[in-house]
Amino acid sequence: MSELRSLYPEIEPFETGHLNVGDGHVIYWERVGTRGAKPAVFLHGGPGGGISPVHRRLFDPELYDVILFDQRGCGRSTPHAELEANTTWHLVADIERLREMAGFEKWLVVGGSWGSTLALTYAQTHADRVSELVVRGVYTLTRAELDWYYQFGVSEMFPDKWEHFLAPIPEAERGDLIAAYRKRLTSTDRNVQLEAARAWSMWEGQTITLLPNPGASTFGEADYAIAFARIENHFFTHGAWLEEGQLLRDAHKLRGIPGLIVHGRYDMPCPARYAWQLSKEWPDAEFYLIEGAGHAFSEPGILDRLIYATDKFAGKA
Repeated sequence: MSELRSLYPEIEPFETGHLNVGDGHVIYWERVGTRGAKPAVFLHGGPGGGISPVHRRLFDPELYDVILFDQRGCGRSTPHAELEANTTWHLVADIERLREMAGFEKWLVVGGSWGSTLALTYAQTHADRVSELVVRGVYTLTRAELDWYYQFGVSEMFPDKWEHFLAPIPEAERGDLIAAYRKRLTSTDRNVQLEAARAWSMWEGQTITLLPNPGASTFGEADYAIAFARIENHFFTHGAWLEEGQLLRDAHKLRGIPGLIVHGRYDMPCPARYAWQLSKEWPDAEFYLIEGAGHAFSEPGILDRLIYATDKFAGKA
């Protein structure tokens, strides 16, 4: 990594649309690159984060035909911040609908943070539809991982930010902060909901990078914060509808799928040992533990390996 790989130039979609996936949900999707090139799908984080134009730039537009989409309830998908009929398994089904819509037999699946959780779940369910798999900031969504970030662990490294996270919650309810936040994020009082959403979202925005994150303030924008916090808390309240330890237990289902795992050494939301364990269970994947990096895909060393991965699987690296 003597020269860090950088994002590809900005690119506009050559096709966009809204797909009615049932249950009242309509998801926004876009297609970028070159029609008929190597198929790929990008899975954003959160859950509830939505896609951004910068995500398109992980792929060489001359070599890829990429679907990106806003998962249920967030970004340009509707209804906004909706929790009903919004589970991991609904999203896995949505990914399959998009693949069939695009006419792809198989595709490269790329996901980071929550997107890695969803990518692993999809790949373990539809291994025959995955040509390669790239995961960043691996999150297997066990109880221990949730407690580390939302109860005790990261709080010890960010006591100042943690104080702001605790602020909306009375001391008597702090024994289960995910539950306490759910009560407020599902409140019918918009002001209560928004206060909780901003505190929840800013906690993440301020702890995902090794150095202070200049973009953290965007996590507090009302519409973004409401969707991000409500949906993320909803999924985490239910353990993403996965059995405890399921993604590592079933990692054997990934065998035969070429892949790449990239993880920051100092990733606060997602402890590195889970990425390390995944690499042991999935020998077909290259594993990169990036020194001097936190969680965000924009960390230079992490971004370098993601671009390396998409170049590699397009036959370029």
